[in-house]
Amino acid sequence: MSESEYIQKSYNVSVLLYHFVCAAKYRMVVFSKSVDMSLKEICLEIEKKYEVHFLETGTDKDHVHFLI
Repeated sequence: MSESEYIQKSYNVSVLLYHFVCAAKYRMVVFSKSVDMSLKEICLEIEKKYEVHFLETGTDKDHVHFLI
């Protein structure tokens, strides 16, 4: 990671990564390519509104991964 990717506040510098895995209810197959594209667009809007950055987002047929 470069220094610009660190979270810099007035008294500290930190790196905080979260890995979320969200499964669909009953592990039903619901995630398609169109859902994946919509999800990435929504993540970009969330980045603009809040102080978060999505490093990776990915879907499988029955779950989605976020590296935030």
